[in-house]
Amino acid sequence: MKLVLLSGGSGKRLWPMSNESRSKQFLRVIAGADGRPVSMLQRMWQQLDAAGLQQDAYVCASKAQWEIISAQIGEVPFIEEPARRDTFPAIALACTYLAGPAGARPDDVVVVMPVDHFVDDAYFHAIRRLPDVLEASGAELALLGVAPTEPTSKFGYIRVRPGESARGWQWVDAFEEKPPAARAAELIRDGALWNCGVFCFRLGYLLGILAARGAPTQYAQMREEFHTLPKKSFDYEVVEKAESIVVSRYEGAWQDLGTWNALSEQMEHHFAGLGQAVACENTHVVNELGIPVVAMGLRDAVVVAAPDGILVTDKAMSSALKDVVGAFEGRPMYEERRWGTVRVLDVQKLPDGTEVVVRAVEILPGQNISYQKHLQRSEVWTITEGEGEVALDDRILPVGPGDVVRVYAEQWHAIRARTRLQLIEVQRGSALVEEDIVRRYLTWDEIKQHCGAGLRPHR
Repeated sequence: MKLVLLSGGSGKRLWPMSNESRSKQFLRVIAGADGRPVSMLQRMWQQLDAAGLQQDAYVCASKAQWEIISAQIGEVPFIEEPARRDTFPAIALACTYLAGPAGARPDDVVVVMPVDHFVDDAYFHAIRRLPDVLEASGAELALLGVAPTEPTSKFGYIRVRPGESARGWQWVDAFEEKPPAARAAELIRDGALWNCGVFCFRLGYLLGILAARGAPTQYAQMREEFHTLPKKSFDYEVVEKAESIVVSRYEGAWQDLGTWNALSEQMEHHFAGLGQAVACENTHVVNELGIPVVAMGLRDAVVVAAPDGILVTDKAMSSALKDVVGAFEGRPMYEERRWGTVRVLDVQKLPDGTEVVVRAVEILPGQNISYQKHLQRSEVWTITEGEGEVALDDRILPVGPGDVVRVYAEQWHAIRARTRLQLIEVQRGSALVEEDIVRRYLTWDEIKQHCGAGLRPHR
């Protein structure tokens, strides 16, 4: 079995902690096995390991998420989406990758699942059973359906054929997407299940669908023509058009922690960060800023202070947040990378059109930024704490507190931390965007080999 983990999300429903590069699955706010805060991605990755599924897992996500995924769970098989185009293009891309670089066979079973659901360990045992369900039923698709706990309109429903059940699966009759609460209650009485976005099929099945519609079936071509695929969900493009579908019932815990109200229920502490809550009831405060936050006399509220903004909301209203924060879209003010973190301190646009961004950068011990260059900007690094070494063109120089490094446009550069390294970076140029980067080497060993002579005397 090949397991494809879809990591999407626009970062709006859990604003201001979430943004375009730090979606909800990356927020370290829920308790891990050892009591320390972890993200939903980290929690699920640990559960996959416990279930013996980690070695078969691939993560499919946008390029913008690669850094934070690497930072949180290490180097994993990564399928990079050239652009965000919903779940059908993502799954199509993943399947061409499995058939190509991963060397999978057409009769291999593929299970696709999201990474941002809060589940117990029994969920992964249900995932392990899906290939057997697909084989026993002879169906084109096997789904995982969650036993509903309430008649909500937040989820889609899977209607099953009445009176038919065998060996833990049922034939699917139809789907209803987010029905009103009264209709949802009727569906539950008839045995309908929540659709949790888990799909199981043979690799050749989806490759056949792509071939029939004239879409690429080779990975390299799929990447080139990815933008031509319809920006539609896998449910709409494949599931609702399939001729034979079965669903396996899952009775355990399952939550979509997509609102602050839902997420706060899984937070171990009511206050995180600098500050204090006084005489508050059922109120959660998360403070990522370096200044204190004080909450007094609040009830059923969430207060979040983060580099991207400040949120104060009644818990019941938090589900409407996505519709409100669209007007505040901009560059992410906080990002987690594979080597450390970046926090934007100031953004300016000068009268002549020049852009200036000031960032606080932290690089973890032993980690390094890749050997890279920029075409449209220069950078100045002022080391404030720690020891490290900088690569400039073919030179490697030691750096420490008080040192200033100037990096010109189109100059190859990298930096490595020996100890925890902090610096202030000032970017200046005509277009300060993440796309303005050309990488040559990722590891420090490659960089040292390229630079040849090693460390030069520090002056």
